[in-house]
Amino acid sequence: MPVWSEYKAIAKSRGALAYEVFIVESSPCSTPEELQRVLPAHLAYQIELEAKGSLMLAGPVSDDTGEMMFGGGLIIYRAESMDAAKALADADPMHSEGARSYTIKKWLINEGSFNIGLSLSSQSMTL
Repeated sequence: MPVWSEYKAIAKSRGALAYEVFIVESSPCSTPEELQRVLPAHLAYQIELEAKGSLMLAGPVSDDTGEMMFGGGLIIYRAESMDAAKALADADPMHSEGARSYTIKKWLINEGSFNIGLSLSSQSMTL
């Protein structure tokens, strides 16, 4: 198994994007009421990180059936290092107040695409 930095160099050498981000899987460890109490501060923090360019994507995830909301979330950060990404996750009110715990991993984005439509006259956007 190669070292992460070696694999990243290999991916780049074969023409892959090799864009490194950090994935945080945030899992509830408190009551639904506690999650709701902390939610406004969590959302304000996410908006702050988005404005600074540190938040790439974030949102809730379902349970394993895909039918129920269980209070967890997935967050993708742009950061200079694992330590910097951990600092962002630690400062999230959901984590700092103990409503959720998290795991964090590096993710190397190599393939895929985004399709965004912007219509100026109708002032609409499609993803």
